[in-house]
Amino acid sequence: MEKKSMKGWLYLLPAILFLGVFMVYPLVDVCIYSIEEGYNSASQTFYGYGKYNFSYVLRDPYFLQAIKNTFLLVIITVPLSTIMALLISLALSSIKKFKELFQTIYFLPYVTNTLAVGLVFMILFKKTPYSDGMINALIHLFGGSSIDFIEGPYWAKMLVMCIYTIWVVLPFKILILTSALASVNPVYYKAAKVDGTSSFRIFRKITLPMISPMIFYLVITGFIGAFKAYSDEVAIFGTDLNASGMNTIVGYIYDMLYGDSGGYPSYASAAALILFVIVLTITCINLLISNRNVHYS
Repeated sequence: MEKKSMKGWLYLLPAILFLGVFMVYPLVDVCIYSIEEGYNSASQTFYGYGKYNFSYVLRDPYFLQAIKNTFLLVIITVPLSTIMALLISLALSSIKKFKELFQTIYFLPYVTNTLAVGLVFMILFKKTPYSDGMINALIHLFGGSSIDFIEGPYWAKMLVMCIYTIWVVLPFKILILTSALASVNPVYYKAAKVDGTSSFRIFRKITLPMISPMIFYLVITGFIGAFKAYSDEVAIFGTDLNASGMNTIVGYIYDMLYGDSGGYPSYASAAALILFVIVLTITCINLLISNRNVHYS
């Protein structure tokens, strides 16, 4: 038995080493950096340990703005993208002709570079000396006035960011939910139709419970992905996200390390740990909710 146990640990050793070097060690390093006060990157020195880095970050107006932006992005895009993906998946599942063609069309944005898509969105919404952009042209068509979506009011910039985020994450969610719908045993639907059950009741009592694990998976990964948002904002609003007021928590961490205000790994580490706690808390809440609402067959 001991030889078999040792053999199992030997199989696990490469994975354990990989996780230790690339996950456990960086996490421990971040924890140490976060409590080192007055850390100097040039001399690699600090004058003590404490919680000052956390108090500084939590009072920093740029970090508070980043938290606001990130939470708005999460609250708006995760539910909307999941509901839209479910509706589109239901529509695709009911189509007989050209089903594969429509699935391919909806999946195309997922395999397109996000920065390239971001640049396209910027061109669609950005006002220039020569044009107000395609979106403003549509607004004019319906009798509205021009809006500067890229450098204008905060609500306009957040609207663009939410639309872009939903557009980017929608294809993957459609793919997952379409596969989940296809895996539901058709016998359940036949039995329900024999009993004269309405379509809405079939969806609520059969379809939704059967695909609830996939919906839960998309919600969890959606929350985590939205909290890690950064490159999408750069593609639309440029690298100086603090100036545009559209920075995110990950963007703030990057700026503290490498941006114009860079060279402060202690502040960046403190912000990273705050982000970790936020994501962990929301994930735990979702897990508690899933125990009642997710049905595993």
